[in-house]
Amino acid sequence: MKSLKENLDPAKILVLGFAILIFIGAFLLTLPIATEDGKGLAFLNALFTATSATCVTGLVVVDTGDTFSLFGEMIILILIQVGGLGFMTFATFLFVLLGKKISLKERLLLKEAFNTNSTAGVVRLVKRILIFTVITECIGGILLTVRFSFDMPIGQAVYFGFFHAISNFNNAGFDLMGEFNSLTDYVDDPIVVLTICSLIILGGLGFIVINELYEYRQIRAFSVHTKVVLSTTLILIVGATILIFFFEYSNVKTLGPLSPTGKGLGALFHSVTPRTAGANTLSMGDLTHATLFLTIFLMFIGGGSGSTAGGIKVTTFAVLIITALSQLKGKEEVVLFKRRIVIENILKALTVAMSGIMIVVVVTFMLSITEKGYVFIMYLFEATSAFGTVGLSMGLTPELSPIGRFIIILTMFVGRLGPLTLGFAITKRRKQEAYRRPKGKIMIG
Repeated sequence: MKSLKENLDPAKILVLGFAILIFIGAFLLTLPIATEDGKGLAFLNALFTATSATCVTGLVVVDTGDTFSLFGEMIILILIQVGGLGFMTFATFLFVLLGKKISLKERLLLKEAFNTNSTAGVVRLVKRILIFTVITECIGGILLTVRFSFDMPIGQAVYFGFFHAISNFNNAGFDLMGEFNSLTDYVDDPIVVLTICSLIILGGLGFIVINELYEYRQIRAFSVHTKVVLSTTLILIVGATILIFFFEYSNVKTLGPLSPTGKGLGALFHSVTPRTAGANTLSMGDLTHATLFLTIFLMFIGGGSGSTAGGIKVTTFAVLIITALSQLKGKEEVVLFKRRIVIENILKALTVAMSGIMIVVVVTFMLSITEKGYVFIMYLFEATSAFGTVGLSMGLTPELSPIGRFIIILTMFVGRLGPLTLGFAITKRRKQEAYRRPKGKIMIG
């Protein structure tokens, strides 16, 4: 009889590993030492917080800075770091330190975790990821520490600086500012805005892209994947910044009172954070409906594959758009950067997108039943934020009923692992059919 480990494929192990990590974190947050009042957190709230941290979402039912003790905040920070990079990354690092050989099974797990096409070089990739993470978070932490030191004691500035650097690099969005304020006091501060935007973007590009940027450093040598991620990310950030700037320009509750530079920084931050960090410098409840709808769109897309971000991913979005344009132009092939996109990738992109749409629709519908008295866009916003592991909220999350909180917990879990990974984990491997059935024609459109 095979052992349990042999019966579990990589996808199942990833699901199980994340679940175990979440429950350990939830248990620790229920301890009296984890909260300021010495009573510990109720289990459902602890489970919600641990899931949000491990799935690097940032949705909270209690304010992080006001509720948790130093011990509780450290637990949240560890969950963010391990959840963002993946527990297999840390396990591999420990194995390397101990001189243990990385087996094929473990290499397959890493391949699944980083969504790569091959196991070749994955251990080297893990080492580079850890080095890049430490360097980036330290630079971000130092810059934020210097800025925060003007507003608070140096010890607190160091703690706040590194906490927010780690949180935002991992696209988590947890903050310590208190009373659900996030970073609204720094809406027009260039150091805070540009530092955190850089951390979010670097964490959301994907480690495969970062690795290629380090190895090749020339656009011509980049893979199609890297070119698609970089170009699509740039288009989304620039396009969203311009739209938000005009949508909120005269809104007295958001960008209206700010200087032109402040308006630009506010618009830039809000174009970056929905994909998928969750920190905010603008009040979500005061945004125009146009900006809210654009935010939902950006949250659904998310960041790059194999990154700390969630969503359907920018590559999925790009493939679907190019496929649609190719069909409209009557072309037989889908081409990106002079390379033909194979049908398997197109079908996978369609599956991911449709799975995401169905999840958001179902969760929105369920929230509209369990949570009474709110406008529809709040249900849609919350569902998309949870699925995209974003963490932005229009104020519904702290008011959720126990059932609503459990729904969001499941949505964050599914969103972090990805619909395909979870689907493969709960179903058998696809088998090659012994024969092919006759073709069936269906009228489309």
